[in-house]
Parts: sequence; structure tokens; C-alpha cells
Amino acid sequence: MLIGVPKEIKPSEKRVALTPGGVETLRQHGHDVIVETNCGVGCGFTNDDYIAAGAKIIDTAAEVYGQADMIMKVKEPIAPEYNLIRKGQTLFTYFHFAASRELTEAMVKSGATCIAYETVQKSDGSLPLLIPMSEVAGRMAPQEGAKYLEHPMGGRGVLLGGVPGTKPANVIVLGGGVVGTNAAKIAAGFGARVTIFDNNLYRLRYLDDVMPKNVITQMSTKSNIREAVKDADLVIGGVLIVGAKAPHLITRDMLKTMKEGSVIVDVSVDQGGCVETCKPTTHADPTYVVDGVVHYGVANMPGAVPYTSAIALTNATLPYAVQLANHGWKNACKGNKELEYGLNVVEGKIVYEAVAEAFGMDYAPVSSVL
Repeated sequence: MLIGVPKEIKPSEKRVALTPGGVETLRQHGHDVIVETNCGVGCGFTNDDYIAAGAKIIDTAAEVYGQADMIMKVKEPIAPEYNLIRKGQTLFTYFHFAASRELTEAMVKSGATCIAYETVQKSDGSLPLLIPMSEVAGRMAPQEGAKYLEHPMGGRGVLLGGVPGTKPANVIVLGGGVVGTNAAKIAAGFGARVTIFDNNLYRLRYLDDVMPKNVITQMSTKSNIREAVKDADLVIGGVLIVGAKAPHLITRDMLKTMKEGSVIVDVSVDQGGCVETCKPTTHADPTYVVDGVVHYGVANMPGAVPYTSAIALTNATLPYAVQLANHGWKNACKGNKELEYGLNVVEGKIVYEAVAEAFGMDYAPVSSVL
């Protein structure tokens, strides 16, 4: 199979879907790899690195899309790429379809097969291709929150860990999954007082057992969250419903009860956000203020640390990419239930129910395309 890696064109996105080491592995399995020139420069990987690994350098994205049987990306295609995607092609990337009707309709129209990193799922319910970027984003969230709590950045002027004789910051983490666990770990390491909310009591028991003493757990209910945000300096949103739009756990009316200059970092913004007033922003213009509360809504947070992120992502995606290349998407998905869960759009049909429900569009069971 011929695998293509175009350069990411989403604003401030410097990650690459495949490292030179990943290219070498695919080549060992007998596959050819073409990469757009300078696609890995933002991660520190040069064209010479890719050539040494066995890839062929291609001048334009149009040529990569035009030649490749399977496209590997990091972020979902955006408008300039829609018309480059063709019928019969396989796309393996993050899509987050439920957050964008425009993207969903474009991929349905393309006739391509879209396998979403974020819905590939193991038998235990874990999401192996979402985990590495959730780990990065979760660990970045307190770091970004700490920065925007500084007064020159528009915040309250609060130091997360405080100093002797002062109170540390009060950090609220919504969601006890991968993002929330990593966020709580880092915030606690800063010395903040941390409260993790989740609606799974067994998960809360586990977190209570493994987290340091400055982290407490609380059941996620509307009333509990409403009370907690009144005293919050930093709120981190890490809510995920697989393949579906995130629910709004913080509503507009709650903002009026929050402290002036408090900060919200909504990591779930790429799935619609768990804060009603949150909208996607960029690394170039990451924040805005609503009712005195600073909102950070960068939808590709791991793009700020592309070297770490690209390696972590390739580590996770490569085994699945090898299966897709070795067997083709249909046989690979028939043979691996984890990959089958990744199928979202196939040759003009939406085969992931939560995506169809999000927009009231027609749904076809995945069995109909396998």
C-alpha cells in the first residue's frame, strides 16, 4: 500500500502523523510512504530524516492526496483539503465529527473511508489512540491555567501552589478520565487544592486511593458543580463521551457566580466543549473573557509541544496503521474489533451512530459496509 503524510495546515499545528521511525516500520512491512516536503520540520524531523527512513518527498499536498491509498494525519481535514480527498481513499486521523456538521458532510460527500483515532476502542472501553494526546493535553492544562491566572495575562494574580502563609489555588477538574487524571496530577504537583468530579463512583474510589492528599473527589452533579465553581480559581474541563458531543456541565448562568479573573481551560472543546461559553481558539489567540472569566479553548493543545506529541502519537497509531496497510481497511476492521470501532464514515455512509444523531443525519450500521 502507498501511505501518504501531508503537512498539517490547521493554524499553529506543527505535529506530524508519522515520525521517520514510523516510516521505517511501514517500509519493513513492504509498504511505500510519501510525505509532503517539510511536513515534520515543526517536530524537528527533516526531509533528510524521512529519506533516510525510506520515504519519498513530495512537493505538494495535492500530490500526496492524489497518489496515496491511505492518508495519515493528526488533525481533521479543513476546508482547503476537502476537495483533495477522493472516493476509495482511507483517512486515518482525529476527526471529532460530532463537533462539526461541515466536516461530516464533506467526508460523506468525498466517498472516502474515515477511521477516527478517537473512537478506536479496546474491549475494556479504553481509547488507545486518544490516550497519548489526552495525556499531553491533561498535563498541559494546569500549566496553561497557571499562566493565565497571572495578572498580566488577565487572571486573578494567583499562584497555583501559593507560598507559606497564603492559600494555594483552588482547582476544579471536570472528568476523571485520562485528561482529568493527568491534569489533577500536575495541578497537585504544583501544590494546588484539587477537586476531581466524575459520575462514576468506582472511578472516584480509585482516584481517591491513588491521588495525593491535596486531591479530593466529588460526584459530578449539577448542584455540586454549581457550588464548586464559586470558589474556583481554575476550572479544567476533561469530559468525553466517545464519538459524541460533550455535555455542558458549566452553563452561562454559573459564570456569574465565579471569581473575577478566574480561568477555564476546556480540553474537551474539540468535542464541542463541556463549558457552554467555550469556543475553539488557537495558540496564536488562545483566550477571551466572558463575564470576567478567562476562557482558554485551544482545540489542539498538544500542537504546542509537537516533538513530544508526534512521537507519542506514532507510538500509539503505528500498530493499527500497519494492520490497515497490510490487509486494507475492510479486512483489517473485520479482523480487529478495535479498528472497527474507529469507522465513522464509509463511502458516503455515516456508520457511527453518535455522529449521525448529532446532526439528525442518516445512519448505516457498520455491519452494512463490512
